[in-house]
Amino acid sequence: MGSAIQNGIGGSGDFARNASISIFVTPSTAKGGAISAIVPQVAHVDHIMQDVAVLVTEQGLADLRGLAPRRRAELVIERCAHPLYRDALRDYYARALATSYGKHAPSLPEEALSWHARFIRTGSMMG
Repeated sequence: MGSAIQNGIGGSGDFARNASISIFVTPSTAKGGAISAIVPQVAHVDHIMQDVAVLVTEQGLADLRGLAPRRRAELVIERCAHPLYRDALRDYYARALATSYGKHAPSLPEEALSWHARFIRTGSMMG
C-alpha cells in the first residue's frame, strides 16, 4: 500500500529516464488476485508516467510512447489490467472523464485511493 520498499537500493529511476525504451513489467495482480497492479492512482510514486514507455503484464503489452494520459489509461486498462478488475477500472475512468475538473488526466481525488483503503479494510481491492 505504498509504505514498504519494493525495490533494491536504487538506480531504476536513472535507468527509466535515460533508457531508449523503458519497459516496466509486473504481474497484473498479487496476493491471489486480492490486489490489482493497475489502479486509478498509486499510493506511492517512484516513476512518473512520463518515465514509462511500455507496460507489460501477463495480460498483454501497452506501448505508451507518445500518447496522451487519457489514451495511456485506456490502453493500460484494455491490455494490461486483469480481467477481474477491468470493469471497475473502466467504470472509474468513465466517471472521471465525465466529472473530473482535469480532462487531460482525469481523476476523482476523493475516490482515487479507495482501492487501497478497501484492501486494508477487507483484504481485497475487489468491490
